[in-house]
Amino acid sequence: MIATLQGEIAHVVENALIIEIGGVGLRVHVPAPLRERARPGERIRLHTHLVVRENELALYGFETQAERDLFIALLGVNGVGPRLALAILSALTTDAVTRAVFNEEPEILSRVPGVGKKTAQRIILHLRDRLKPGEALQAVATMSDADSEVLAALTALGYSVVEAQTAIQSLPPDAPEDVEERLRLALGYFTST
Repeated sequence: MIATLQGEIAHVVENALIIEIGGVGLRVHVPAPLRERARPGERIRLHTHLVVRENELALYGFETQAERDLFIALLGVNGVGPRLALAILSALTTDAVTRAVFNEEPEILSRVPGVGKKTAQRIILHLRDRLKPGEALQAVATMSDADSEVLAALTALGYSVVEAQTAIQSLPPDAPEDVEERLRLALGYFTST
Protein backbone atom coordinates (compact mmCIF):
# COMPACT_ATOMS: atom_id res chain seq x y z
CA MET A 1 0.00 0.00 0.00
CA ILE A 2 1.09 3.58 -0.63
CA ALA A 3 1.37 5.21 2.82
CA THR A 4 2.87 8.58 1.88
CA LEU A 5 3.93 10.43 -1.21
CA GLN A 6 5.89 13.55 -1.93
CA GLY A 7 6.00 15.43 -5.17
CA GLU A 8 5.13 18.56 -7.09
CA ILE A 9 1.57 19.66 -7.69
CA ALA A 10 1.13 19.63 -11.47
CA HIS A 11 -2.60 20.52 -11.59
CA VAL A 12 -5.46 21.29 -9.26
CA VAL A 13 -8.59 19.60 -10.62
CA GLU A 14 -12.09 19.08 -9.31
CA ASN A 15 -11.89 16.96 -6.11
CA ALA A 16 -8.20 16.10 -6.62
CA LEU A 17 -4.62 17.16 -7.13
CA ILE A 18 -2.38 15.78 -9.86
CA ILE A 19 0.96 15.22 -8.15
CA GLU A 20 3.98 14.51 -10.32
CA ILE A 21 6.49 12.07 -8.89
CA GLY A 22 9.41 10.98 -11.06
CA GLY A 23 7.64 11.84 -14.31
CA VAL A 24 4.38 10.12 -13.33
CA GLY A 25 1.26 12.16 -12.48
CA LEU A 26 -0.88 10.64 -9.73
CA ARG A 27 -4.48 11.77 -9.20
CA VAL A 28 -4.92 12.12 -5.45
CA HIS A 29 -8.35 12.98 -4.02
CA VAL A 30 -7.92 15.48 -1.17
CA PRO A 31 -10.21 17.40 1.21
CA ALA A 32 -11.56 20.69 -0.17
CA PRO A 33 -9.60 23.02 2.18
CA LEU A 34 -6.29 21.50 1.05
CA ARG A 35 -7.31 21.61 -2.63
CA GLU A 36 -8.28 25.29 -2.32
CA ARG A 37 -4.88 26.21 -0.86
CA ALA A 38 -2.84 24.11 -3.31
CA ARG A 39 -0.97 25.85 -6.11
CA PRO A 40 0.67 24.22 -9.15
CA GLY A 41 4.43 24.07 -8.78
CA GLU A 42 4.37 23.66 -4.98
CA ARG A 43 5.93 20.59 -3.40
CA ILE A 44 3.64 18.61 -1.16
CA ARG A 45 3.82 15.60 1.15
CA LEU A 46 0.66 13.62 1.83
CA HIS A 47 -0.39 10.69 4.00
CA THR A 48 -2.36 8.47 1.65
CA HIS A 49 -4.85 5.63 1.54
CA LEU A 50 -5.44 3.48 -1.54
CA VAL A 51 -9.02 2.33 -2.12
CA VAL A 52 -9.25 -0.72 -4.38
CA ARG A 53 -12.52 -1.43 -6.17
CA GLU A 54 -13.34 -3.90 -8.94
CA ASN A 55 -13.01 -1.27 -11.66
CA GLU A 56 -11.01 1.47 -9.96
CA LEU A 57 -7.95 2.27 -7.90
CA ALA A 58 -8.36 5.58 -6.08
CA LEU A 59 -5.74 7.34 -4.00
CA TYR A 60 -6.82 9.67 -1.17
CA GLY A 61 -4.34 12.08 0.42
CA PHE A 62 -4.27 14.05 3.68
CA GLU A 63 -1.97 16.58 5.29
CA THR A 64 -1.78 14.71 8.59
CA GLN A 65 -1.77 11.11 9.69
CA ALA A 66 -4.69 11.90 12.03
CA GLU A 67 -6.83 12.95 9.04
CA ARG A 68 -5.92 9.77 7.17
CA ASP A 69 -6.67 7.62 10.22
CA LEU A 70 -10.06 9.29 10.65
CA PHE A 71 -10.79 8.77 6.93
CA ILE A 72 -10.02 5.05 7.30
CA ALA A 73 -12.20 4.84 10.43
CA LEU A 74 -15.07 6.54 8.59
CA LEU A 75 -14.80 3.95 5.81
CA GLY A 76 -15.67 1.32 8.41
CA VAL A 77 -19.09 2.88 9.01
CA ASN A 78 -21.92 1.14 7.19
CA GLY A 79 -23.14 3.47 4.43
CA VAL A 80 -20.00 5.66 4.34
CA GLY A 81 -17.86 5.28 1.25
CA PRO A 82 -14.69 7.14 0.26
CA ARG A 83 -16.53 10.07 -1.32
CA LEU A 84 -18.72 10.68 1.72
CA ALA A 85 -15.78 10.26 4.11
CA LEU A 86 -13.86 12.83 2.05
CA ALA A 87 -16.88 15.17 2.10
CA ILE A 88 -16.96 14.91 5.91
CA LEU A 89 -13.26 15.78 6.14
CA SER A 90 -13.80 18.62 3.65
CA ALA A 91 -16.53 20.17 5.78
CA LEU A 92 -15.29 19.36 9.31
CA THR A 93 -11.90 19.30 10.98
CA THR A 94 -10.76 16.17 12.80
CA ASP A 95 -11.35 18.03 16.08
CA ALA A 96 -14.93 18.87 15.07
CA VAL A 97 -15.65 15.22 14.22
CA THR A 98 -14.07 14.10 17.49
CA ARG A 99 -16.15 16.60 19.47
CA ALA A 100 -19.32 15.52 17.66
CA VAL A 101 -18.59 11.87 18.46
CA PHE A 102 -17.76 12.30 22.14
CA ASN A 103 -20.45 14.91 22.80
CA GLU A 104 -22.91 12.73 20.87
CA GLU A 105 -23.95 15.58 18.57
CA PRO A 106 -25.16 13.98 15.31
CA GLU A 107 -26.55 17.35 14.20
CA ILE A 108 -22.99 18.58 13.60
CA LEU A 109 -22.26 15.63 11.32
CA SER A 110 -25.61 15.89 9.56
CA ARG A 111 -24.71 19.43 8.40
CA VAL A 112 -22.39 17.77 5.89
CA PRO A 113 -24.16 17.34 2.53
CA GLY A 114 -24.99 13.65 2.07
CA VAL A 115 -24.96 12.80 5.79
CA GLY A 116 -28.45 12.22 7.15
CA LYS A 117 -29.49 11.74 10.77
CA LYS A 118 -29.19 7.94 10.67
CA THR A 119 -25.76 8.03 9.04
CA ALA A 120 -24.59 10.63 11.59
CA GLN A 121 -25.77 8.38 14.43
CA ARG A 122 -24.01 5.35 12.88
CA ILE A 123 -20.80 7.39 12.61
CA ILE A 124 -21.00 8.32 16.29
CA LEU A 125 -21.66 4.74 17.38
CA HIS A 126 -18.87 3.37 15.20
CA LEU A 127 -16.21 5.95 16.09
CA ARG A 128 -16.89 6.29 19.81
CA ASP A 129 -14.85 3.17 20.63
CA ARG A 130 -12.24 3.72 17.91
CA LEU A 131 -11.10 7.24 18.76
CA LYS A 132 -8.55 7.61 21.53
CA PRO A 133 -10.15 9.09 24.66
CA GLY A 134 -7.15 11.29 25.47
CA GLU A 135 -7.27 13.02 22.10
CA ALA A 136 -11.04 13.29 22.24
CA LEU A 137 -11.10 14.84 25.70
CA GLN A 138 -8.43 17.33 24.68
CA ALA A 139 -10.41 18.26 21.56
CA VAL A 140 -13.64 18.64 23.53
CA ALA A 141 -11.88 20.77 26.12
CA THR A 142 -10.54 23.17 23.49
CA MET A 143 -14.00 24.61 22.71
CA SER A 144 -15.82 26.49 25.43
CA ASP A 145 -19.60 26.61 25.75
CA ALA A 146 -19.52 30.18 24.42
CA ASP A 147 -17.55 29.08 21.35
CA SER A 148 -19.97 26.21 20.78
CA GLU A 149 -22.83 28.74 20.74
CA VAL A 150 -20.86 30.99 18.37
CA LEU A 151 -20.24 27.99 16.10
CA ALA A 152 -23.95 27.18 16.06
CA ALA A 153 -24.85 30.82 15.31
CA LEU A 154 -22.34 31.10 12.46
CA THR A 155 -23.51 27.86 10.83
CA ALA A 156 -27.13 29.04 11.19
CA LEU A 157 -26.09 32.17 9.28
CA GLY A 158 -24.90 29.97 6.42
CA TYR A 159 -21.17 29.67 7.07
CA SER A 160 -19.68 26.17 6.80
CA VAL A 161 -18.45 24.49 9.96
CA VAL A 162 -14.86 24.84 8.74
CA GLU A 163 -15.33 28.59 8.09
CA ALA A 164 -16.97 29.03 11.51
CA GLN A 165 -14.16 27.16 13.28
CA THR A 166 -11.54 29.22 11.47
CA ALA A 167 -13.27 32.42 12.57
CA ILE A 168 -13.45 31.19 16.18
CA GLN A 169 -9.77 30.20 16.13
CA SER A 170 -8.91 33.71 14.90
CA LEU A 171 -10.39 35.30 18.04
CA PRO A 172 -7.78 37.00 20.20
CA PRO A 173 -6.81 35.13 23.38
CA ASP A 174 -8.08 38.01 25.53
CA ALA A 175 -11.53 38.09 23.85
CA PRO A 176 -14.37 38.31 26.37
CA GLU A 177 -16.37 35.16 27.15
CA ASP A 178 -19.64 36.92 26.29
CA VAL A 179 -21.31 35.00 23.42
CA GLU A 180 -22.60 38.11 21.64
CA GLU A 181 -19.20 39.81 21.73
CA ARG A 182 -17.42 36.64 20.54
CA LEU A 183 -19.94 36.33 17.71
CA ARG A 184 -19.36 39.96 16.71
CA LEU A 185 -15.59 39.40 16.65
CA ALA A 186 -15.98 36.18 14.68
CA LEU A 187 -18.17 37.94 12.11
CA GLY A 188 -15.45 40.58 11.86
CA TYR A 189 -13.10 37.84 10.66
CA PHE A 190 -15.22 37.38 7.53
CA THR A 191 -15.23 41.09 6.68
CA SER A 192 -11.44 41.31 7.02
CA THR A 193 -10.68 38.39 4.67
